[in-house]
Amino acid sequence: MTDLKFHWFLPTNGGDGRQIVGGGHGTPAGSGGRPASIAYLGQIARSAEQLGFEAALTPTGAWCEDAWITTAMLSGVSERLKFLVAFRPGLTSPFLAAQMAGTFQNLSGGRLLLNVVTGGESHEQRMYGDFLDKDARYERCGEFLEIVRALWSGKPVEFEGGHFQLSDAVLAQLPDPPPRVYFGGSSPAALDVAARQVDVYLTWGEPPAAVAEKVRRVRELAERQGRTLAFGLRVHAIARDTAAEAWAEADRLLAGISEKQISEVQAGLRRSESEGQRRMLALNGGTKDGLEIHPNLWAGVGLVRGGAGTALVGSHQQIADLIQEYAGAGITEFVLSGYPHLEEAYRFGEGVLPELARRGLWRHPAPSRRAVSAVPFGAAAPAAKEAAS
Repeated sequence: MTDLKFHWFLPTNGGDGRQIVGGGHGTPAGSGGRPASIAYLGQIARSAEQLGFEAALTPTGAWCEDAWITTAMLSGVSERLKFLVAFRPGLTSPFLAAQMAGTFQNLSGGRLLLNVVTGGESHEQRMYGDFLDKDARYERCGEFLEIVRALWSGKPVEFEGGHFQLSDAVLAQLPDPPPRVYFGGSSPAALDVAARQVDVYLTWGEPPAAVAEKVRRVRELAERQGRTLAFGLRVHAIARDTAAEAWAEADRLLAGISEKQISEVQAGLRRSESEGQRRMLALNGGTKDGLEIHPNLWAGVGLVRGGAGTALVGSHQQIADLIQEYAGAGITEFVLSGYPHLEEAYRFGEGVLPELARRGLWRHPAPSRRAVSAVPFGAAAPAAKEAAS
């Protein structure tokens, strides 16, 4: 089995805290107890890097700090960690986006990954001056990615499409290497773009059987285009030494959510145009009851948060078992988060990742350093005495 990759999350969408911080798909983020400062986000980035996470996803949206600027600032306080920068095609010209990606990639030492977010809410897109409907946004996204990839090749680009026109466009500073493109979406239009243009298809944490079916569909579409994709899962995590401790934490998070909050957030999320969001809402049913939808998969986060709404919950061994189940469904990359993000990175990184390493499923991406054993003076004394005689 291929080594699995694990990524963490930078909470620029309303801050962080010991309760679920919402936001996403037109839903206000609320305020976390820890604002999204460079000092705090830098702590998360450095911790994720030390623990063995490959990259950190930085979200995009009207409720977020800008992902490009935030990650550019954070690249200076970390060394190896890559940044999975979420951005919306069409709000920036393809040439400028290709140029920005090249600059980031080259000046950071190859630490850029791109998460393409087409935009699931027309009312939010209109805040940015974008009045296209959902299908047209996916059509534009396909053109955008075709142009950007062509520009990254270094050849002159001539393009005449329904949304973009370029003439004799040549990118002077090419990204080395070109950033991998991540992309999620559940509608037929989204799957078509994924099959033609992206490197990694992301899906939210549905039960493994549903994820396996989605992977199968996207893989078949990509094969028709002569392409091969990797597949990733975006999900939260509550990992503890024992299952009882993990479920107690899930119960604590749930107790911090009022019925009024659930009602208000669910009403907003039901207006979403996103097929993936509709599937998330179906998993939690808008109620605190019956939220373990698969062994060790909990749908409570989605009661008050848009987007990824499920969490892996259990002991380190149980979560490793569930990750293996997803790996069997075709998932090789996991984009994780938890509340608070600093502490939960350590719990997952020091508990689940070593368990996966023992199973031969994960290796720390940084070069290993030779450990130096400290010898107590008492243990060294007899040897020293013998050498003296």
